This record gives sequence, structure tokens and C-alpha cells, in this order.
Amino acid sequence: MVRIALGLGWRTAHVVLHPVTLFYLLTSPRAQKRAARQYLARALGRAATWRDLWRLYFCFASTMLDRVFLLTGRSARYQVEVTGLETLRAAAARGQGLVLLGAHMGSFEALRAVGGAGAPVEVRMLMHTANAGAADALFDSLDPTRRAAVIALGRPEAMLEAREVLDRAGVVGLLADRAVRGDRMVQVDFLGHRAPFPGGPMTLAAILRAPVVLGFGLWVGPRRYVLRFEDFAPAIDLPRAEREAALHGWIARYADRLSAVCRAHPYNWFNFYPFWGDGA
Repeated sequence: MVRIALGLGWRTAHVVLHPVTLFYLLTSPRAQKRAARQYLARALGRAATWRDLWRLYFCFASTMLDRVFLLTGRSARYQVEVTGLETLRAAAARGQGLVLLGAHMGSFEALRAVGGAGAPVEVRMLMHTANAGAADALFDSLDPTRRAAVIALGRPEAMLEAREVLDRAGVVGLLADRAVRGDRMVQVDFLGHRAPFPGGPMTLAAILRAPVVLGFGLWVGPRRYVLRFEDFAPAIDLPRAEREAALHGWIARYADRLSAVCRAHPYNWFNFYPFWGDGA
């Protein structure tokens, strides 16, 4: 697909994306489709149809295709609408860094486009890279600066690097909806049902002690994105005496906002495993 996209252009690749999506939809494991149906039913408020499954898979495939063009600087034909940009502008004007809580939703590469959308700020992601696969290696080869935009967790210097970004009035991003192995889970309400969310991202946000915003790069159509930012907290506070209750409260608040975005843009949250558990 990368060869087709870069050799024959976006239009040809977009046409090819249809049979590719159909192939993966038909051949994906039943458990994967069952998990996707479960999520879609809760986001849509009705039983998910094959058309709904198609739209979820096609939205995911579209963001993957767009990454090829966004990472190689071929973004001239993309339409990017930004809401909540004043939050980033105000922080930049104060010389203050921000922690951005995101999710496995839409496109982070589109979120990086905020630098060209009137708020030129440094954006780095705090994430685990131990399980990076062939796709990550491919995208790194398309944009040599992509790897530099990641602060790899699990190293003693990771938090120091994140603190330096914040001191430069930059943005440190965290994906707060998925856990790595061994992460502590907290059960909160998500789309009307109890679901496990990792405690690690919110704990890291508390350690960084900076204002927190939510950010999502939402795919709304071919080469069209909405970058959505909203205030979340002046800072995450986890007082020692009430640590468990405070952590639960912050994660519940995040899950509530993620629920709202999932209901508004149900095909943008890319979940293909039983998020609530097999029996939920």
C-alpha cells in the first residue's frame, strides 16, 4: 500500500483501500469482529450491522493510509479543522507546557499537524516502545523525525526528558485507554458498562504536574480531520492519604469524556479486542 500510495498517488490508493478493507473484514478472526460489534453497539446505542463494522475497519484503514502522506509531508490537500486551539495558544503565551491525554482514536499524526495550525509547539509522546512492530519501523522510515517525537518509557531518563519538554512550553502526550502488561487496572464506567482502564497514564500525568488537556485527531472523511482539544484539569493531584479514590475519580472522568467522543465519532475508536472482558 505504501508503494501504491507514493507511486500512484492518494486517489488510486484510496480506491484500492476498499477491497483491502473488505479482505481484512472478511478474514479477521470472529473474536475480533465480536469485540468490535460489542464496542459499536455500546457507542451507537443499537445492534451493530455489517455496515457499521465496515465503517470502523475502513476508518482505521484510512488513517493508516493518511499516515503515509502526513509523515512524508504531503499534506497540502488535507483539510484540518481545529477546535479548542485557544487552550494551546494560551499555554504557549504563558510559556507553560501541557500534558495531552489521548486515546487509540483517529490519528495522532493528524494531531501533530497542530504545529502548522496556528500553535507551533513541540509535541512528544510518552509511550512504551518494546512491542513496536513492522508497521512502526515502516512509519519511522517514512519520517526520520517520528522516532525523535517519542519518549520511550521504561528508561530512568524518560521523565526527565518529558519534564524538559514541558519546561520548553511543549506538549507531552499520553494514550490513556490501553494498558501495557503489568499495568494496574482501575474499573470505571465506560459507555454504560464497567471497564478496566490503566492507572499508569494518569499517575504519570500527576508526576509531571502540568495542566492537562484532552486531544483527539478525528477522521471525518477522505483527507478530512477535526483536531479536538479540551481542558481537563489544571493539574492531576493524587494526595497520598486519598490516592486510590483520587486516581479512580480522575480515570472515571477521563472515561466519561472518552465515552462522549466515542458516541459522537463511533468509528474512530479502534478497539478490536474485548475491552470490557469476554463476559461483559
